[in-house]
Amino acid sequence: MSREVPSLDRRRVLAGAAGLASLGLAPAAWARRGNPVVRTVHGPVRGLRQDGLLVFKGVRYGADTGPRRFQPPEAPAPWKTPLPCTAFGHASPQRGAEADQSEDCLFLNVWTPGADAARRPVMLYIHGGAYMTGSGSSPWTDGTRLAARGDVVVVTVNHRLGPFGYSYLNRLIPGFEDGGNAGMLDLVLALQWVRDNIAAFGGDPGRVMLFGQSGGGAKIATLMAMPAAKGLFHRAATMSGQQLTASGPGNATRRTLALLEALKVTPEALATLPVSRIVEALATTDPVIGSGGLYFGPVLDERTLTRHPFYPDAPPQSADVPMMIGNTRDETRGFFSDPAMYALTWDELPGKLVANMRVDIDPGLVIRRYRELYPAWSPSDVFFGATTASRSWRAAIVEAELRAAQGSPVFAYQLDWRSPKDGGMWGAPHTLDIPLVFGTLDAPGVITGTGEDARRVSELMMDAFIRFARDGDPNGGGLPAWVPYSLARRQTMVWNVEPRLVDDPRGEERRLFEKVPFVQQGT
Repeated sequence: MSREVPSLDRRRVLAGAAGLASLGLAPAAWARRGNPVVRTVHGPVRGLRQDGLLVFKGVRYGADTGPRRFQPPEAPAPWKTPLPCTAFGHASPQRGAEADQSEDCLFLNVWTPGADAARRPVMLYIHGGAYMTGSGSSPWTDGTRLAARGDVVVVTVNHRLGPFGYSYLNRLIPGFEDGGNAGMLDLVLALQWVRDNIAAFGGDPGRVMLFGQSGGGAKIATLMAMPAAKGLFHRAATMSGQQLTASGPGNATRRTLALLEALKVTPEALATLPVSRIVEALATTDPVIGSGGLYFGPVLDERTLTRHPFYPDAPPQSADVPMMIGNTRDETRGFFSDPAMYALTWDELPGKLVANMRVDIDPGLVIRRYRELYPAWSPSDVFFGATTASRSWRAAIVEAELRAAQGSPVFAYQLDWRSPKDGGMWGAPHTLDIPLVFGTLDAPGVITGTGEDARRVSELMMDAFIRFARDGDPNGGGLPAWVPYSLARRQTMVWNVEPRLVDDPRGEERRLFEKVPFVQQGT
């Protein structure tokens, strides 16, 4: 299903255009009269005035990918009459309940205080979902409050996910050599769109900050190592999302073969197979991880990606890009809703740890050390603490260490503020920092609440991210001095109602797990 440009009243469009031309108005000035119209390099787009901002949803930055499945993206065909951009564009095909899916998914959304010459910082958010799910249209990532509070331009983006964005076909069929990183190339095209067009929306193409949570942070880490992305962004903030290594070509081939086997088709047929059949086949067990559905992510293809994102070192091409790396204190509480996980026994704990730590270490040792460090903790507390420290937090530490060793600026944070939901049982789980940074505390499903403490933490975090977007430095606004991470001190901003800069928080947990190598799941 492709996205058609809605028909417009031709006489009304021509009359409006003629009137504007007779007045000698520049394209950006159109936004001052009625619903805003801004001219992009591909054609004019018409948005809405909402909450004191100009909002453009579903702005096309790339052509329909359906006819060119597994190929690099292309710029859209130009248009002349204003394209209505008042509703979000299609999301990439995926499993789950994401609305309005289509291979025609290369759309982005813009919130701006004005389509003028102000040259505001640009904050481009890349959504999470582990390269497999999600979109830029979540109510959690509505850019209204962030754009208004910081006088910044906020952008969210959709791109190809799963097998549509990351099917590695190089060893199976000629002509699809870029399929393993097509979804990353979509993001490069979106960044090129920002470079070429954001000034017309009041933004500064020389001050583009990428920020993203979970899979979005992983995509940013990958972009930092992609030659095609060099120079297209100038700050990077990853929120509970890291990418140390990409899939190797061997494992990527195994996944494509598993998909073909589940579909019972040849590689040649994959390019034209109905979308629904491919999505259904994703329930097949992943041959690399050994559990869960098929996973597709970026590939070391020696074309788009010629090195791992953060192995063996931090990517030299991004050494001059200021970076912020953050995690939440209780990441894995966001992954388990089964009440039984919150009532584990000491006998059950070792087996649960082995299945979820993602590092090969003796669970008995881990349990003994945690009981020494935190004698009041329950088995469930130990489970969530150890699984958080051994997986997502561990990867964040490695990235921060590599950046510090490189001599590149990196500001580390840890969100300690706990959600008040259900008596605080969720702690500070995975995804809690999304609504805090966007100020969307009242969005459906958010567990921050809208109390005074939640608002204070949100305002502190919003302002720090805005300052980082503006100057590459989050300091100011009453925060304790935020010193960049160093190997000597490991300085980390701990977010709470009263934020603190702490040297090496949870250092004993860090030392426990650094004795064993970390291998990123799926790679």
